[in-house]
Amino acid sequence: MTPHDHASSPFTVGFLLFPNFAMLSFSSVIEPLRIANRLSSRELYRWELVSLDDQVVQASNGIPFTPTRSLVDWRALDAVILVAGTGTNLIASDRLFKWLREVGRSRLLLGSTSTGSILLARAGVLRHKRCTIHWEDQANLQEEYPDLLVTNELFEIEENILTCSGGTAGLDMMLSLIDRQQGSDLAKHIADQCIHPDIRPAHNKQRMSLEERLGVHNPALASAIHVMQSHIEDTINCEHIAGIIGISHRQLQRLFKEHFGVTPASYYLSMRLDHGDNLLRKTSLDIINIANATGFSSTSHFSKCYRKQYGLSPRERRKARS
Repeated sequence: MTPHDHASSPFTVGFLLFPNFAMLSFSSVIEPLRIANRLSSRELYRWELVSLDDQVVQASNGIPFTPTRSLVDWRALDAVILVAGTGTNLIASDRLFKWLREVGRSRLLLGSTSTGSILLARAGVLRHKRCTIHWEDQANLQEEYPDLLVTNELFEIEENILTCSGGTAGLDMMLSLIDRQQGSDLAKHIADQCIHPDIRPAHNKQRMSLEERLGVHNPALASAIHVMQSHIEDTINCEHIAGIIGISHRQLQRLFKEHFGVTPASYYLSMRLDHGDNLLRKTSLDIINIANATGFSSTSHFSKCYRKQYGLSPRERRKARS
């Protein structure tokens, strides 16, 4: 990471906003800078708002933001952080990707929050770098870019590249950055101001445990679901799942009926189709590749099961997103 002399000038961060960006992610990465200035009684940080076309950008909650700096003036910045949200997978701007590669080769820090990692991946700047993204998009990003080192971390900082999973994890990433630049005392004071008593390290988990999310308290049932999750593409039958977790097939059937009202096979199929739906909505993968990634031997079988669960075909789903 390139050092910056704060005694001579503030460290200036450009936030590149994309339509429908997540306000929580944005607030989490910009507010620590403001608080740092207030607590230190000097301008340690400045920030600029930037958009791809220098036009007003609307957040996902409908609030509009006006750029304060033109994209062509990016060399006056010390860092660029992409702030994105829903619909990022539909952005296919060669001009943007070329610009990101240029920024990546410069002295600037280049980062992203939430789905902004998708754009960094498409530009090629994440190659051979550890990166992270919102848990909902991890499998999609890894599927579309199998050579990437996609982690489950809250954030990743490697050389001049920063990626963040989004939401409040942006606060932890910026506190880590401020800690490196200004010291831990200021970072801790900022965390206190944010009612954030525990600055989370990068390796903290992004989500509640499966048991917490589903209200599952039976160890065998939780283990069965974990096995299913780890075999989305290379599917295994329910008898095999029962054997792995050390119970009979009949016991497995009873557990799923009692807790979810469906058979384990139906639950497993729904899980695979949910992953397929995610890939359809958030990646550009061909439908045949999505079928393979969800354990179906043919697109026709995938399409039939998909239509039964969602009421429309995979092609109709993909058309509806654009």
